[in-house]
Amino acid sequence: MIVLSIDSSSSVATCALLRDDCLLSEYVINNKREHSVLIMNIVEMLLKDNNIDIDEVDGFVISKGPGSFTGLRIGMATIKGLSFGTSKPYIGVSSLDALAYSSINFDGIICPIMDALRDSVYTCLYKNENGTLNPLIDYCALDLEELVSLLKEKSEKILFTGDGLIKYKSYLQEHLPNALFAPNHLSLVRASSLGELGLKLLLEGKYDDVNSSPLYLKKPLAERELEKRMALKNENNL
Repeated sequence: MIVLSIDSSSSVATCALLRDDCLLSEYVINNKREHSVLIMNIVEMLLKDNNIDIDEVDGFVISKGPGSFTGLRIGMATIKGLSFGTSKPYIGVSSLDALAYSSINFDGIICPIMDALRDSVYTCLYKNENGTLNPLIDYCALDLEELVSLLKEKSEKILFTGDGLIKYKSYLQEHLPNALFAPNHLSLVRASSLGELGLKLLLEGKYDDVNSSPLYLKKPLAERELEKRMALKNENNL
């Protein structure tokens, strides 16, 4: 089975092409250029370099989030278009799952953190059980202090990964003596990890439909600010 996977949930644009248990190619661009400009160009280069036509792809995998609202919409629209155009299935996989999967052999708790702005992160907790990621909590958005308070209850080693390390590594080191940190190349959402997880689901006959939407966890900032202003206005009118 040939699978094409895409992630655009963060500042990274990444695509991978997999055939069964083999990673054929993976492109990772981490320079904050617009994903709307990059994604289809990367897909075309990926297919061309592997001498594979889009119609030969058996399924598609996309990061469903959480992450950048704009990036998620661009990635989802791209994969839905490819899926519809080729009549091949697609499946959405969490960006947090993909981050954790890159460090699946860690013997302890794996904690991916993605920057959610304003000292908060998108996160989940995982354990490796016989080669399978076992989530210990639901996907969530937490203030950094809330996350630290939650993890202080754990006696195990904790491996942090994800772009949240850029901002919060020092804080985590200071407050969690049992914290460890994944290397930089594993702290990016990798389309290869996303693709492996999605390929397993597609082989099980699982797929999404055209009505599937991204996993946001938080409302867009502009929407939250509007709700605050409206609530304040209603209070003043009482």
